Amino acid sequence: MANRPQELLLLLTRAERLSARRVEQVLAEFDCSVEEWRVLALLSDGQGHNMTAIADCAFLPPPSLTKLVDRLVDQNLVYRRTDPVDRRRILAQLTPRGREFWQRIDRRVRAELAPLLDPEDGEQLRVLLERLAGTLDGGGAVTTGRTGNGVGRAR
Repeated sequence: MANRPQELLLLLTRAERLSARRVEQVLAEFDCSVEEWRVLALLSDGQGHNMTAIADCAFLPPPSLTKLVDRLVDQNLVYRRTDPVDRRRILAQLTPRGREFWQRIDRRVRAELAPLLDPEDGEQLRVLLERLAGTLDGGGAVTTGRTGNGVGRAR
């Protein structure tokens, strides 16, 4: 581990920016932003998610997220529905077209990133980063929903 906090922060920032740049290059082929990719990744679990959970995952403020989800709805990739448990809340889910679009993007992103780390190192890195994020977040559990997807605070 880095001896000084600024070294660790520099390494984390550099790794995030370089990996985001690689992902952005792939997503450009699909006319998809990293933020849209994060939203699609979260929604790919088929569970439906409220806007607060999506905002946390996409690292976007609510007004920006609303515009992004509106674009995804306009593209027939996402639809909104009322939460059956709490009718005051709205859930977003992938449309069949959105699921197919997500699967194509996911295959392409995975193929681009697979050579970067062997599976064992990737899993170890994921565990360490989740632990670090959870600690920095005040001890709250940080979840990815499932291995390989965007990070958001557990609710």
